[in-house]
Amino acid sequence: MGTLTGRTVLISGATSASGLAAARALLAAGADVVATGRSPERLAPLAALGAQTAALDLTDETAVRGLVEDLHARGVRVDGLLHLVGGWRGGGGLAGQSEEDYRALESSLTALRHVSRALDDDLRASSAGRLAIVSSTAVARPLAGGAAYAAVKAASEAWTRAVAQGWAKAARDAGTELRGAAVVLRVTSLAGLEDRLAEQFVRLWSADAAQLNDSILAVQEKETA
Repeated sequence: MGTLTGRTVLISGATSASGLAAARALLAAGADVVATGRSPERLAPLAALGAQTAALDLTDETAVRGLVEDLHARGVRVDGLLHLVGGWRGGGGLAGQSEEDYRALESSLTALRHVSRALDDDLRASSAGRLAIVSSTAVARPLAGGAAYAAVKAASEAWTRAVAQGWAKAARDAGTELRGAAVVLRVTSLAGLEDRLAEQFVRLWSADAAQLNDSILAVQEKETA
């Protein structure tokens, strides 16, 4: 494929099945992959694929900035960010939405804020910067049993769209062509769609940034004839 040769993509929260699928697809497309997660043991399969790995807590802003500084010290600049930090807690209606559940879910938004800020300069400077988060169709139709989950996903979408607006405004103010795109990838469930998500993420580099930026894309199974 080779469409991403020479580009570096960071996967935040890469130790899931979706992270493995994304790493495979990115490496096959020629990208250098930096895979992050909390557990060195769970990062080992990604290293075996050929990804660089970094074990850290993405809710720790100092650790995140340290990772980016280390990449820069090695001459590495990041062209893409796929944010996969997430999880599910819910059920029991509003009464079942505990504060503990919300705080656990909120960590994905905290991680997104830290990573996207730390990589903002890199993604803006790239000739084709791409940022994508995985969100949920629950944002469009939240249910009481998943109120905390939908609220965090909605906030993450708002943050990503704010990134998109910032990039577009900077390009307009400078009188230059928009080269970066921040997008939301929505799923009903990732189960069985890991490879499809990976393919769609890789294809972001084949799309025009101006048309792609600030878009919400559905990740669905391929249609069968």
